[in-house]
Amino acid sequence: MPIIKSAKKRMRQNIKRRARNFPVRSKLKTLFKKELLLIKEGNVAEAEKTLPMVYSMIDTACKKQIIHPNNAARKKSRLALALNNLKSKGSKNAASTDVASTQTKNEKKVKKA
Repeated sequence: MPIIKSAKKRMRQNIKRRARNFPVRSKLKTLFKKELLLIKEGNVAEAEKTLPMVYSMIDTACKKQIIHPNNAARKKSRLALALNNLKSKGSKNAASTDVASTQTKNEKKVKKA
């Protein structure tokens, strides 16, 4: 427990901010995982239908400064990339489509070297 007055105030602020931010972060994680699961299972129609809702939640978390703007952009990019890979391959190879397989150029260069 803090002893100094300013530290006590900071603790009160942190408790309030956590209570305000936690539901948004929790919902963001849940929606993101559900979207990835839909993509992994190969449900293109369902994944396309829920994608705007996930994007909206990511943007909301970014706007409220719960996640960094680059983190938001990365999440949106990976979802779009995974969905586009699924569409291009067709739903036959849906089980093999994974977000982990979407690598950046730097990661590919590291593996080659």
